[in-house]
Amino acid sequence: MSRYRVGVIGLGRIASTIDDEVKRKYASTMLPYSHVASYMEVPEVEVVAGSDVLADKRAAFTERWGVEAVYEDYRAMLAAEKPDIVSVCTRTEDRQEAVMACAEAGVRAIYAEKPIAISLADADAMVAACEARGAVLAVGCTRRWDPWHVRARELVDEGLLGERLNIIGMLQCGLSHNGSHLIDIVRWHAGNANVDYVFGDMSSDEAAASDEDLSGNGYLHFSNGATGWIRATNCGNIGGVEVEVLCTNGRLRGVGNGIDWELWLRAAEAGLTGYAKAAFPRPQRLLSANVNAVYNLIECIEQGREPNCSGKDGRAALEIAIALRQSHRERARIDLPLADRSLKMVAKA
Repeated sequence: MSRYRVGVIGLGRIASTIDDEVKRKYASTMLPYSHVASYMEVPEVEVVAGSDVLADKRAAFTERWGVEAVYEDYRAMLAAEKPDIVSVCTRTEDRQEAVMACAEAGVRAIYAEKPIAISLADADAMVAACEARGAVLAVGCTRRWDPWHVRARELVDEGLLGERLNIIGMLQCGLSHNGSHLIDIVRWHAGNANVDYVFGDMSSDEAAASDEDLSGNGYLHFSNGATGWIRATNCGNIGGVEVEVLCTNGRLRGVGNGIDWELWLRAAEAGLTGYAKAAFPRPQRLLSANVNAVYNLIECIEQGREPNCSGKDGRAALEIAIALRQSHRERARIDLPLADRSLKMVAKA
């Protein structure tokens, strides 16, 4: 029998139907990918209800997944169904209110889509509300649950490559929307260290003057001494996020949206200079990122631990994006944390 009841707020693409696109267009993405399809793979949970303001999405959700309990008002769903876990797949501008309502209703674990919010003040409120209620808050920067990225991170954590020096990430995107993935995975491969300061160069002065999401490039200085570079402007024809991790004794490079990894180690032991290419030890247990995320939520409920990508991590990605834009505006280094919590970046997601 299922142990955890799941509700879903927002029944559109990422919640329900995106796997149809993935099958046709994104060969590097492991399935299942949508929230509901991922829950269906985990026997310890049961999707019991969904909520959406649009009647056609509620009907399509029931037809696709056989879930009869659908609601126009998510507060009614929370009260009637009392879910243990809720996925919040709303538009970004609606996410803060929904997450806080889940926390107030006693939901034990909340899986919010990225970006976490539009403003830093909203993100602060979400994190504080979940902490006050003892609710787990995870944010869908999914590469932290991707088995290939996890294996790469393990190799560095185990000391095989030495100390982290520099992390490079590339993906043509808006800094808040898919930039949440890019910024977060660079920070994660940097040991999940905080960022002390940034320098940013946005796509144009006009874009930087607006609060709308925008593309740009930037330099990050981490609290552990590592540095990072992100490129979210034109990246040529790369297929998704690419990452390179440079360490004192080797380097890792993930291409093809993280499914093809190169491992280079120092060749000094063989009397050579430079690096020699080694076999990358592939993950031995392959589940999709979002299936791993569901199992991680269960672990968090049962063991009282933080999720791989917490609300604080989601907030950090947003804050770094805003700081990079602020650096362009001021033509200056920007120190974190940002004092002005009213700053925002409006992602259309």
